[in-house]
Amino acid sequence: MPLDIAANVQILGPIEGRAVEILTPEAVAFVADLHRRFDGRRRELLAARQARQARFDAGELPDFLAQTSHVRAADWRVAPIPADLLDRRVEITGPVDRKMIINALNCGAKVFMADFEDATAPTWANVVEGQVNLKDRWNGVLDHVDPKSGKAYALGANPAVLKVRPRGWHLPERHLEVDGAPVAGALFDFGLYVFHNVRAAIEQGSGPYFYLPKLESHLEARLWNEVFVRAQEALGLPVGTFKATVLIETIPAAFEMDEILFELKDHIVGLNCGRWDYIFSFIKRLGRTPAFLTPDRSAMVMGKAFLGAYSLKLIQTCHRRGAFAMGGMAAQIPIKGDEAANLAAFAKVRADKEREAGAGHDGTWVAHPDLVPVAMEVFNRLMPTPNQLDKTLEGLEITQAQMLELHDGARTETGAREAIRVGVRYTQAWLEGRGAAPLYNLMEDAATAEICRTQLWQWVRLAAELDDGRVLTSELFISLFTQEMGDLRREFGSPRLEEAAHLFTRMVLSDTLEEFLTLPAYELIG
Repeated sequence: MPLDIAANVQILGPIEGRAVEILTPEAVAFVADLHRRFDGRRRELLAARQARQARFDAGELPDFLAQTSHVRAADWRVAPIPADLLDRRVEITGPVDRKMIINALNCGAKVFMADFEDATAPTWANVVEGQVNLKDRWNGVLDHVDPKSGKAYALGANPAVLKVRPRGWHLPERHLEVDGAPVAGALFDFGLYVFHNVRAAIEQGSGPYFYLPKLESHLEARLWNEVFVRAQEALGLPVGTFKATVLIETIPAAFEMDEILFELKDHIVGLNCGRWDYIFSFIKRLGRTPAFLTPDRSAMVMGKAFLGAYSLKLIQTCHRRGAFAMGGMAAQIPIKGDEAANLAAFAKVRADKEREAGAGHDGTWVAHPDLVPVAMEVFNRLMPTPNQLDKTLEGLEITQAQMLELHDGARTETGAREAIRVGVRYTQAWLEGRGAAPLYNLMEDAATAEICRTQLWQWVRLAAELDDGRVLTSELFISLFTQEMGDLRREFGSPRLEEAAHLFTRMVLSDTLEEFLTLPAYELIG
C-alpha cells in the first residue's frame, strides 16, 4: 500500500529499517517542494533535447551559440573555491554501497564521488541505503562488518573529501510521487542528501559538494542553479554554499562550457571530461549520419580527434574562468594471476595520466583504489602545485571542425563481439542491482553499456563495413549475438541474463535510437 506522507505526496516503496531516518515527513516535504517548483521546467528541457535532436537529424551540427557570444567574450570568473577543494589531483568514484564508501574514503584519494548515477543501479533499496550511508558518514558512525568474512571496516582519520553525484535530469524516481507524478531522481538524491547532511558537512570544515551529470545545455545548468538557490533559501544558507563540478559528457554541452560555468558561477568549481559518456553522446546525437560512422570503441582514445580537442577546450575554458579542469576516468582494475598483464594495464593508466597532467588538467579520476598511487605519483611529479589554474592555454584555438573530427580506425568483428559481451553482461549486472561491474579487467558503469548498444545500433543502421569486407547487417549481428550468448549462458546463465539479452537486442535492432538504456531497464528493477 502506498504511504500518504502529506497532501498529494505518496511513497510507493517500502519504508523498512533505517529508511525511516531518511524518509521523514520534513525531508520528503523538502523534496516535494523542489519537485513542484522545478519539475515542469525539467520536462520542458528534456523536450528541448528532442527538438535539438530533430535538427541534428536534419543536418544541423553542434556549434558554439551565436546568441551567447557575449558570455564567451566577457571577462568574468567563478566564485572562490573552498579550501578543501583546492587540491583534487586524484579522485575516486564508486557506488553508494556501504563497504565501498568506506574503502573509497580511506584509499588515499583527495576526493571521493559517491555515485547515485551511472555506478548505482537505482533500486529502491540501493538509493535509500545510500542516503543512510552518507548520513552515517557525517554523523561519524560509518562502519561495516562483512557478513561473509567477518572483516570490520571503519572510517580512517583523514578521509577523502566527499562529493555526491545525483542522477541525471532524465531519470525518474518512481517510488515517490507528488501530485500524481514521479519526482526526478536528481531532485530525490540531491534533496535528501542536503536536507540531512548540509549542516554537519559545514560544521566539519567541508560542505555540500556535487557532481552534476549529463547536462546538454547551459539552460539545464541554469535549472540546477535555481534548484541550488531555492534549497539554500529553504535551509537558511547563503547563496554559494553548494559547490558543484559539472561533467562535460555530452557533445552539445561541450559547445556551451563557458555558458555552463556562467550560469552556475556562484556554485561551480570546475568541469570534468566524462569521456565514456561523451563517446555515447557523440554517437547518440550524430550517429544517424554516415559522416560520423564510428570505429571500434578501442580506437577512440583521448588525445586524438574529437576527444583530444574537447579536453583541451575544457582546460582552456575552465582556467580562463578560475575553475578546475578535471581529467577523465581510468577504468582499469588489478588483473589477478597475470603480473605481466597487470603491469601493462597500469602502464597504460600511467601514460594516460601523464597526458592529462601535461596538458594542464588539475586532477583525474580512477575507479579502483589500487590505481590511486599510480595516478598520484604522476600528478605529484608533473603538478607539484595544488592545481594548474595558471596554465591557461592562451592562444590555442579549438574549432568546431576539430570538436567534431572523427577518430581513425577500423570496425571489426572483434569490436562487435566485445560490444555484445560487455553490453549484455553490464545490463545483467544492472538488473541484478549492481551499477559498477568488473568486466574483462575494466570497472564498467552504465556509460560503457550505452556505448556498446548505440554503436551496434549505428553500425547496423548505417550498414557499416567491417575490416574484412562484410557488412554488419541485422542478420550478421544476430549471428554474432547468438554465438556470444551461448558462451555467456554457459558461464553466467540466469533469468536476468535473458532479460538483459532481450532488452539489449531490442534496442540494437530498433528503428529508433532510444535516449537511454537505463530508462527501459528501470522498469525491470525493484
